[in-house]
Amino acid sequence: MTTIDYPELYLGGAWHRPTTADRIEVRSPATEEIIGSVPAGAPGDIDNAVAAARNAFDDPTGWATWHPKQRAEVLERFAAELESRAGETARRVTIQNGMPIWLAEQFEGGFPSVLVRYFSDMMVNSAEVDTRPGMLGGTALVSRKPIGVVGAIVPWNVPQAITFLKLAPALAAGCTVVLKPAEETVLDAFLMAEAALAAGLPEGVLNVVPGGRELGAYLVEHPGIDKVSFTGSTAAGRAIAETCGRLLRPVTLELGGKSAAILLDDVDLGASMESLFAATLLNNGQICWLNTRVLAPRSRYGEVVDAITALASSLEIGDPLDPATKIGPLVSSRQRDRVEGYIAKGKAEGARLTTGGGRPALDSGWFVEPTVFADLDNTATIAREEIFGPVLSVIPFEDDEQALAIANDSDYGLGGTVWSSDIERASALASRVRSGTVGVNHYSNDPVAPFGGIKNSGMGRELGPEGLHAFQQLHTVYLPPAG
Repeated sequence: MTTIDYPELYLGGAWHRPTTADRIEVRSPATEEIIGSVPAGAPGDIDNAVAAARNAFDDPTGWATWHPKQRAEVLERFAAELESRAGETARRVTIQNGMPIWLAEQFEGGFPSVLVRYFSDMMVNSAEVDTRPGMLGGTALVSRKPIGVVGAIVPWNVPQAITFLKLAPALAAGCTVVLKPAEETVLDAFLMAEAALAAGLPEGVLNVVPGGRELGAYLVEHPGIDKVSFTGSTAAGRAIAETCGRLLRPVTLELGGKSAAILLDDVDLGASMESLFAATLLNNGQICWLNTRVLAPRSRYGEVVDAITALASSLEIGDPLDPATKIGPLVSSRQRDRVEGYIAKGKAEGARLTTGGGRPALDSGWFVEPTVFADLDNTATIAREEIFGPVLSVIPFEDDEQALAIANDSDYGLGGTVWSSDIERASALASRVRSGTVGVNHYSNDPVAPFGGIKNSGMGRELGPEGLHAFQQLHTVYLPPAG
């Protein structure tokens, strides 16, 4: 296999030699072979990236001062360049993290350009100043200004879509960005940098420095950063929140989840299976909002367990580049070990394994079979902790109120769903789920609405106007009374 290798980092609008000779090697989770490499970012590279972003933001005639329509022209070129690379972006993500190619084409190939245009149009169509007649006789002019230099840290599971949850609104608002992609998924980030260069994004507006947790911590604490936007684990999010709190630095945190799918007693199981797959086992179980707790009415518990078991056991496992594959490999051997540890914990605590629980008979790759546990309650470890793999727990409930109580009995609050033949009934229950987002008979992050969590699932919101406002700060001018 021909490897994809980059010798330089994208900083200040051009490719530059890194400060060290260290490299990040990327392995295919399906073949376990090395498929590419990029320079490993070091603190000196972060310093250079922040300096470039700082200079670009502070330039009195630079990106932050441009009219939104001027930025929109560049961002439209950026969106077009991303579109021209959509197929290769999807392929690179798939060969790095195991995301099935059909899903990568939607999420990773298609979503970034949609978000760039969405937030660019939003800025163009937003009022520049809100004029408010004052209660004291004067007038207040309220406007939104770009917040400054953004440190954006993204995970490996949905790398490009999550990158653009941050990058699209930040750039549209007039911010400059230092992006730190995860070490597992760097090849797509460098392809995105190629698109930025081809689009003519001004010098320093976007900078890409890959690395691990230590490099991320250095970026978060850097004195040249004005705002941090992070997606990742709750443990890492806590550390980032502590640092930003000490520095009085604005931060958006999109963290873990242990969401519940509440199947009410009138659910049409046959009609729901495709959407239930998308809400529970998508991307090999490696999405933070997935509904890995399936709550089933006691009156239909056996039927639900059988249906979920049949769904999981029917999913095609194999090469993620094959369009027929529904379940690809986990991102790394370490991640597979983690998931298998939770499967062992479920068995040890007495849950009944109905399907899966092992490795498929494949020659290579970090695969785990889609796994379903039944006959457990919400106190089980596998019902409490985020696993980040294709493992579901089916938990019984007596009535709607108990279902709601179980769903809300979690340290997390990111996603969730309610399934019923009665949309009004399901919507009423969904409104009482203590979570940042809840779907009815499906789950989808629509760009127009805010996405994010409560409790241990984070703070702040992405997408929607709220996602743009996260990269702006309010500015008020008080005009004196007339005359």
